[in-house]
Amino acid sequence: MALPRNLLTDNPELYEARFPDPDRLAGRWTEDCLRRYGAGPRVLDMGCGTGRDAAHLAGVGRTVTGADVSEAMLAHARVHHPGPVYVHADLHGFDVGVFDAVVCLDSALLYCHTNAQLDAFLTSCRRALSPGGLLVAEMRNGAYFLGRTDLLDTPTVSSFTWRGTVHRSTTTLTVDRTAQLLRRTRVWTSNDGSAPVEQRSAWRLLFPLELRRLLTSHGFEVLELHDGPGPRTEPPWREGRLPAGTTDADRLHVVARLNSPV
Repeated sequence: MALPRNLLTDNPELYEARFPDPDRLAGRWTEDCLRRYGAGPRVLDMGCGTGRDAAHLAGVGRTVTGADVSEAMLAHARVHHPGPVYVHADLHGFDVGVFDAVVCLDSALLYCHTNAQLDAFLTSCRRALSPGGLLVAEMRNGAYFLGRTDLLDTPTVSSFTWRGTVHRSTTTLTVDRTAQLLRRTRVWTSNDGSAPVEQRSAWRLLFPLELRRLLTSHGFEVLELHDGPGPRTEPPWREGRLPAGTTDADRLHVVARLNSPV
């Protein structure tokens, strides 16, 4: 799968400036999940991006492979977040070794837009996991958009400064009900005289019961499925906070164990 041109994924340092995580919240949340369910040391971070979370997991003693489809992200990760082994791989089908856990954070799983792509991802996870291995994923919650339009009504404007240049983004979200996708149009402008850049992307909208059934059909036992707390929730997760019993808010978190063969 070739990535479309994208200002942030093509410029990993810019990505980290736009989405700072100085406390490694996502990595710590993931390690908490892995530790709580006794995962072994071998971890695959699928869709690892700049490598921050993979490096955190390596730093606490795990043997980590970070995988991504973006060569720019992988090159950045190898230099700036050493520790893991970084490899090129596609969510829609991969075979990069055997692990005790597969991690897929920040809605990366939702770039599987079709049922066939979701099946291919979970088939690859099943192949990659040792018996009893864990899948830990964090993503947008499709159920949030049932009857809610607050994230759709008004474009979201944000800005940040990187190396003296102010970058401003205007993001519009729309729901494609037929394809069950959340489509995003983002227009970037900056004060350095560059022409505006328009980018389009999409996430699959998965609903909690749909995700549970999908995982079960691929041989996983769902251990947790909830809307928080997590690294992207408000308030965010912190050590000692246990999962909620609801799946109503805008993020969805899942921990599933691959059933051992009978």
